[in-house]
Amino acid sequence: MKIFSADQMRKADEVTIQSQEITSLELMERAATQIFNVLHQRLQGAPIPIHVFCGLGNNGGDGLVISRLLVEHGYHVKTYIVNFSDKRSDDFLVNYDRLKAMGTEWPTQLKSDEDLPEIKQQDMVIDAIFGIGLNRPLVPWVINLIKHINASRCFTLSIDVPSGLYANKAPDDPEGVIYASTTVTFQLPKLIFFLPETGQYSQDMEVIDIGLSREFISQTPGFAELIGKNEVLSLYRPRHKFAHKGDYGHCLIIGGSYGKIGSTVLATEAALRIGSGLATAFIPECGYDILQSTIPEAMVITDNEDDYISNIKFDLEPSVIGVGVGLGTKDKTIVAFEEFLKQNKTKLVIDADGINILAYKPEFLKYIPSKTVLTPHPGELKRLIGDWKDDFDKIDKVKDFSKKNDCIVVIKGANSLIVYQEDIYVNTSGNPGMATAGSGDVLTGIITGLISQGYDPLHAAVFGVYLHGSAGDLAIQQTGYQGLLASDIVSHIGKSYLELFKKPQQAPPEA
Repeated sequence: MKIFSADQMRKADEVTIQSQEITSLELMERAATQIFNVLHQRLQGAPIPIHVFCGLGNNGGDGLVISRLLVEHGYHVKTYIVNFSDKRSDDFLVNYDRLKAMGTEWPTQLKSDEDLPEIKQQDMVIDAIFGIGLNRPLVPWVINLIKHINASRCFTLSIDVPSGLYANKAPDDPEGVIYASTTVTFQLPKLIFFLPETGQYSQDMEVIDIGLSREFISQTPGFAELIGKNEVLSLYRPRHKFAHKGDYGHCLIIGGSYGKIGSTVLATEAALRIGSGLATAFIPECGYDILQSTIPEAMVITDNEDDYISNIKFDLEPSVIGVGVGLGTKDKTIVAFEEFLKQNKTKLVIDADGINILAYKPEFLKYIPSKTVLTPHPGELKRLIGDWKDDFDKIDKVKDFSKKNDCIVVIKGANSLIVYQEDIYVNTSGNPGMATAGSGDVLTGIITGLISQGYDPLHAAVFGVYLHGSAGDLAIQQTGYQGLLASDIVSHIGKSYLELFKKPQQAPPEA
């Protein structure tokens, strides 16, 4: 599913109005009616006091339409106009007059801290103060209003986005944003729902179809792509009846040091579980018995050094190499890594200490092959690209880094991002239980194993991140969040494939 920027969403509105020969007022009525339908279906006429807070633009206009529809259906509604400016959109004014014409209680005007209404925890708030077009800091009393709503701890539904969020940067005041129980957003998801700094403001998000031009949406490249089961199904490469292990490549995992052999075990087993035909681990001598006894399916090559890797030499021709897990950063290891990069012509996946070495020795980046996949956690990423102001600045810096070095970067997190030059893919699988030691090593093995089978590196990164998260989602059904181990993710990789083709269960017919 595509993710559009604020400018693209505005353009979609304009094209829809023109192509469908409707007015902006009619489009507002359509969109707000869809939100009312969602509310009405859930509330079923429940006698809950509903407070609707409306800004002065089109988001506020949506709120006024919803207020009118709620009143028409017998709900107990109080409507408030948040007067932070002298300007009002034309469609807001029309719907304001329509609501007043109903002859019910007129909307309450809010102009300062003294006007804050009483809101009880058992009430409901509909937040229609600001939409995706917010582009300036909030006035202090409006921030206090938002804090007042949040302090009520009542169920809060935000329209399109929680008020106080910008579309392209972190909020000026982290406390000046609505904490929405749920956000009903129009037509397409927004990037802010999936980033750590902004995603925290909405516990749940629902996308509703308001009939924007399908032709425009299909023909316009998205600002980013949201990756779920439907998107990765098209990437899946089925096996044929007469396949043999040689058809699915030979991956080499280079890593490990004394006390960190487990990382190589996890990556190697994950590469095999994801479907690599053959897998070899290149490790220091101290890990030989561990690898051979833990993963009998894998082959092992050892460095002459006992405790760490000091000379990367091998006599095989792998399809892809995953390097860095548990590698360490000893001086001899750094020299060996440089010599390896200079001579290597094979596709690469680089993680952990491989990334740390690149951050310490950025001149090594000129040796990495085109479309090398880097999988840093936040600390490694910061060492690689430097600090950032907010999540949006981080994405811009990663895009610049990707373009400069022609590489794919996986920004690991709650919704991992896969970035290749200007393209951004937002993953939807995974859970907090995966914030555990070794989870990243498993991802390295998964992506390496997919490339081994012939997947394009970008497709392998997108598909691999999704399968990794899906395996974690399946695993927590037995372990819970706290009990999840990285090895549980590995053991559920096969089931993550099966889940791709599992049809959703249909509800039983009503009696």
